[in-house]
Amino acid sequence: MRAATAPNGDPRSTALYKAILRLDNLEDCIRFFDDLCAVTELRTLEQRYDVASCLLQGKVYSEIRQETGASSATVSRVNRMLNYGTGAVAASVRYDLEHAPDSPQSGGCDK
Repeated sequence: MRAATAPNGDPRSTALYKAILRLDNLEDCIRFFDDLCAVTELRTLEQRYDVASCLLQGKVYSEIRQETGASSATVSRVNRMLNYGTGAVAASVRYDLEHAPDSPQSGGCDK
């Protein structure tokens, strides 16, 4: 299944994305990604999402590094993505910040 193109213009497989859209709930999603990814890959993605949340809350790098354990390079990379990326992650994080209940498992950056 190759319908979309990557940012560099190369064709990409869409089968993974379609499979993700078929997942029914959070538990199924967690199990799917636990099977698909290495623990380090998942932690990296989760950390980047948490860093994005911190940045969109206006926190400073040192505070973000302390709360998430991310390196300054990761914080910088996520900041660049938020400023120059497609906007998809930023929109998702903003939605979470506006709608998610306050809980320890909703992210690594406290509101």
